[in-house]
Amino acid sequence: MADVTDADFEQAVIERSAQVPVVVDLWAPWCGPCRTLGPTIEKVVAETNGAVELAKVNVDDNPGIAQAFRVQSIPAVFALRDRQVVDSFIGALPEHQVREFVSRLAPSASEADLLAEQGAAAGDEAALRRAMELEPGHERATLALAELLVGAGRPAEALDVLAKLPDTAEVRRIAALARVGDPADRELTAELDQLLDRVKADDEARQRFVDLLEVMGPDDPRTAQYRKALTARLF
Repeated sequence: MADVTDADFEQAVIERSAQVPVVVDLWAPWCGPCRTLGPTIEKVVAETNGAVELAKVNVDDNPGIAQAFRVQSIPAVFALRDRQVVDSFIGALPEHQVREFVSRLAPSASEADLLAEQGAAAGDEAALRRAMELEPGHERATLALAELLVGAGRPAEALDVLAKLPDTAEVRRIAALARVGDPADRELTAELDQLLDRVKADDEARQRFVDLLEVMGPDDPRTAQYRKALTARLF
């Protein structure tokens, strides 16, 4: 589940729906039916184990998304696949109807899907590679294999594997780990400060700076701070 805003809707929902079906739940804090539906839809989507993803949109804070969907009442729920709306409903449906809605989106697990889950859970490289043989470009298997290779000290192989996937936040995170490793938290601020003086003229320093931010992730408050600093130095 992700909270989506007007700023990241294109990437987090439209582009993401090309890889996996995305359910968009438009709600507001003052909406009673929204508070009823919210936990139900979160539970049902979570049960798909990643086969379907959920994007939550607070329409009070993100009117642009509400306008794009021409929403007149909430809760309003839309399902997107391959960048297109393929299903929707309005109001707080009971759980069994929400489950039917989500089940129409979730594809049946293929042999590659099962191998990918098994390989990711067990750290089984052979299973992950077999999944990729069955379905070249299988996202779950490819990401899991790349992360396994990084952990095994084989970063070059991990980067080769990731090259088979389109650019996403998770691809960037694992690629960054392959390039810079997982530095201790206490080292990051000092290294970023040192790199910041070199990012404009030194391509390698700039790439390492960006990779370190990917490793830190969006939840680290320093990430936004250093991204702003990078923009200021470059432009």
